[in-house]
Amino acid sequence: MSQFGHVSAVNLSRQNNIPSIWSCNLGQMNGLSFAFSDSMGHKLRIPAVHACKAGSIRNSSPLKVVCIDYPRPEIDNTVNYLEAAYLSSSFRNSPRPNKPLEVVVAGAGLAGLSTAKYLADAGHKPILLEARDVLGGKIAAWKDDEGDWYETGLHIFFGAYPNIQNLFGELGINDRLQWKEHSMIFAMPNKPGEFSRFDFPEVLPAPLNGILAILKNNEMLTWPEKIKFAIGLLPAILGGQSYVEAQDGITVKDWMRKQGIPDRVTNEVFIAMSKALNFINPDELSMQCILIALNRFLQEKHGSKMAFLDGNPPERLCMPVVDHIQSLGGEVRLNSRIQKIDLNEDGTVKKFILTNGNVIEGDAYVFATPVDILKLLLPEDWREIQYFKKLEKLVGVPVINVHIWFDRKLKNTYDHLLFSRSPLLSVYADMSVTCKEYYNPNQSMLELVFAPAEEWISCSDEEIIDATMKELAKLFPNEISADQSKAKILKYHIVKTPRSVYKTVPGSEPCRPLQKSPIEGFYLAGDYTKQKYLASMEGAVLSGKLCAQAIVQDYELLASKGRRKLPEASVV
Repeated sequence: MSQFGHVSAVNLSRQNNIPSIWSCNLGQMNGLSFAFSDSMGHKLRIPAVHACKAGSIRNSSPLKVVCIDYPRPEIDNTVNYLEAAYLSSSFRNSPRPNKPLEVVVAGAGLAGLSTAKYLADAGHKPILLEARDVLGGKIAAWKDDEGDWYETGLHIFFGAYPNIQNLFGELGINDRLQWKEHSMIFAMPNKPGEFSRFDFPEVLPAPLNGILAILKNNEMLTWPEKIKFAIGLLPAILGGQSYVEAQDGITVKDWMRKQGIPDRVTNEVFIAMSKALNFINPDELSMQCILIALNRFLQEKHGSKMAFLDGNPPERLCMPVVDHIQSLGGEVRLNSRIQKIDLNEDGTVKKFILTNGNVIEGDAYVFATPVDILKLLLPEDWREIQYFKKLEKLVGVPVINVHIWFDRKLKNTYDHLLFSRSPLLSVYADMSVTCKEYYNPNQSMLELVFAPAEEWISCSDEEIIDATMKELAKLFPNEISADQSKAKILKYHIVKTPRSVYKTVPGSEPCRPLQKSPIEGFYLAGDYTKQKYLASMEGAVLSGKLCAQAIVQDYELLASKGRRKLPEASVV
């Protein structure tokens, strides 16, 4: 089994074809080299921790460790990338407004940041409000007392994320994505400590590279199972988008059985995929979600290729967006939690009232929060409107993100995302290897997604760690034991999100709202809103662009509404 790209003390002579190699020798700090990387710092940011530091829990004994970053894939000429680029350019090239709209945007996750960014590009003035003291929403992260970061989730950037990839390019931060080898790596529960790989050959176009990756893997599926799976997928391949959309009413498990695909295919592959996509199992997940993912990831040569951000998301991704917004005259305000949406007599929004007593008014208003927060703040007068009533079906799914710092470097891991195939764990990565800012040559930090989490969200951190360690003992039988008689935990952080992305169960697709609401001047953004990608970072960014597009298109209406307010203001 190939371990190309695996992190270890190695001889570089075997890897001389890889153009981006970064290494660290703690015995010689001047030897730190991050190829194709810029400074980790950024103005107005909390000073970032050096990627290779001797903290209170770190061992400073010299050890040469080599990590491999792969070149950015050639995605700029794909149809989806060009389509996303055209939408981005439409904001920059739109006629400059005579009077820029002041647009109040609630929520500084990727959807809100995207909405505000593209409104600013179009010449308007967004006022972005964030309830917490940290940017990012579902990609938020925090620094602990020892300078280590812990995150809301384990975030992966795919080649099939054209709007995300355009955003990085527009901000000039493409080099902050650390691309990994084009593989999907699964743990083998029946062979503790071993992995099975799907390697996508670079010489073949899509979908042939994906088909060959599946055919070459004989450890997870037998040939009869592969054939039955291929035959079962034919309707989806031949039926196209209309067929995919029609599968919203059936679960993954039921669809597989309906197509005559053996249950073992579901158990071997699609339990892991379902949990990675939506944090739930195949007996709950809508098959449409799986088919959308397969369509996006397999139709482009580099669609399923993965990249890690080179550091914490608030500083490395969100702050460049904020700087861009502010450079164009927009505002970003933290610690600005909305208490109430106050209405005019005609049912339109009059103002946002914040919990600190401040009042925010604008020409238009956007809610870019998770759907559950919107439902809590929805004005009573709007609740019976069908557009909002349908939101009741959309409910955020619980998820838990676990970070564990160990007292040694774990050997049985990769410089990549790993599908654990554990009953309790979804995916995980050794972030001390995959991420430059979190890099440590002597100790491992595993970041793990604990899912499904519905039965665990109310449990104590200690209970969650105990359960996680029992699962890790199966993944690392020679290195980790549940009683810590082998690798010892130096510290851990657990981040619980009781309501994360919306739960993609059958029948939820028709409930996803368009970004433009029936209330004049009120719009929505968020990965739960209607767009062609999943509940994901890509979906969040695209929803923000579509929201900004709707506002730009409504400029004359919104501007005239502002002019109608002027006589009223003069009377007061």
